[in-house]
Amino acid sequence: MTALDSLPQGDVRLLEHPVARRLLGSTELARVAYVASDGTPRVYPTLFHWTGEELVMATFAGAAKIPALRARPDVAITIDVNAMPPEVLLIRGRAEVTDVEGVVPEYALAHYRYSGPEQGAKIVAEADQPGVRMARIAVRPSWVGVLDFQSRLPGPLTGKD
Repeated sequence: MTALDSLPQGDVRLLEHPVARRLLGSTELARVAYVASDGTPRVYPTLFHWTGEELVMATFAGAAKIPALRARPDVAITIDVNAMPPEVLLIRGRAEVTDVEGVVPEYALAHYRYSGPEQGAKIVAEADQPGVRMARIAVRPSWVGVLDFQSRLPGPLTGKD
């Protein structure tokens, strides 16, 4: 057991936990929960790039989630591995949406990581067309939880939900 294992759920220092670091560098999808413009909950799976301070996702201009995230920026995110024992990184924070002319740089970095340099470059080249507009969605974690079902279990012993 490490000092990081004794931190309560919610402590942003959990971003340094080996499980969190592994998942932030993985090719698992992030699942982002937010409240849509009609007031109902939504979850969308997405590629992401971790900058060391922000979890950055990108979408093309016109996506319905853009005005919804601007109106209600509080989000919850999970990145997890479907294995035994499961590993789970939980993040809460506020989404900051920035309009970008062209391709969001982190969109390219995410595609290179998920697809490899050659295929990633092809995907980015297909997106990088004249007039393309995207939105950069950045979440700076304000609450972090880690579950590895070995040293960090769900429940009252690991802190508040």
